[in-house]
Amino acid sequence: MTLNETIAHVEAAHLMVRDDKEWDALSKSLLDAYNIQDEDLIEQLRPPFLQSWRTVTTYVLRDAFDATGITVADPRHPWGIATLMANGTSSEPILWRETNDGGAGFELLTFSQAMAHYADCLKGLLPTEP
Repeated sequence: MTLNETIAHVEAAHLMVRDDKEWDALSKSLLDAYNIQDEDLIEQLRPPFLQSWRTVTTYVLRDAFDATGITVADPRHPWGIATLMANGTSSEPILWRETNDGGAGFELLTFSQAMAHYADCLKGLLPTEP
């Protein structure tokens, strides 16, 4: 399986679970909870948000990753989706980035940003295509 095919499988698998607007709404709701420091709401939203991303990668994409020689392990970062490993290299798609805007100090990625970051992580694991 080529890099582009793998990236397409990753996006399609996530869109089977939720459309991009639903993924973005979950990110926004969780970030809003952090910004207002609503610990109860954070505890209600964060685990299912992370589990959704992690379940797609670990289970739905298992065959696609096996076909490319990518091994999937638990994430190391609290906002990581999974640790992806191939050819002695590892990479971890992460769902947030730091900010200096005075709010939560971070922002959760939109679906398209998360997919772009995920693709960048895969590029480091798979050989470049001709």
